[in-house]
Amino acid sequence: MARHPLQRLSSPSTSLSLLLHILGVASFTYNFRFLNTWDTPTAEAYGWYFQYLTIVGLALSQATFALGILADVTKIPAVFQAKNAVAVIATPLEAVISILYWGIRVIDSRLVVPEGMELDLIPDLGFHLAPTIFLTLDLVLFSPPWTIPVYSVMALGTGLAFAYWYWVELCFSNNGWYPYPLFEFLTTTQRVFLFTFSAGLVTASSSGLKWVYGKVNGYEQAQKEAHKPLKKVE
Repeated sequence: MARHPLQRLSSPSTSLSLLLHILGVASFTYNFRFLNTWDTPTAEAYGWYFQYLTIVGLALSQATFALGILADVTKIPAVFQAKNAVAVIATPLEAVISILYWGIRVIDSRLVVPEGMELDLIPDLGFHLAPTIFLTLDLVLFSPPWTIPVYSVMALGTGLAFAYWYWVELCFSNNGWYPYPLFEFLTTTQRVFLFTFSAGLVTASSSGLKWVYGKVNGYEQAQKEAHKPLKKVE
């Protein structure tokens, strides 16, 4: 299949693109393997570690890069398009996870790290930074420009944020505790603000990633295409 004119490097391909996707899947798989051996109360709780937005994002990252490997090997356009479609929400979500996690940790790590669940540096980076780096590299180097409009990203981000809130409350009703200590200190109104703010961050992150893509691959054309509806890339 033909490479998009703004795409920096060839993808799908069995060279650098496949290498990046294999490294990403290896990193994400290591993280899930770590969770399977991590003995904490969450491991036996309702919702498992998927109570954490970090792990929801990790699953989306794994799906994105697994589709990337399949596209690299088979060269099937529909699989490549599916990878890019999942990446549209996975990439800005991972960026927001990194921003919120490290930003809140600077203020007070106890707000996002429950007692007894502290991580060593390597797994901490694996969960809260590596997915953002892998997905951003895939976007900037191996993907066509995103053509999804801002309002669609906002709708997706808002839907995801409030779906996650529902999921957190469902887990709380079964477990009696929230995954993030921060939630214990917030009223319902404050939680509405937090999740609305997070949805706005996903939108802002998507716009920022488009800007980075444009700076690297051709700003004017990328900006022009960014205002068109999501379309197929042949």
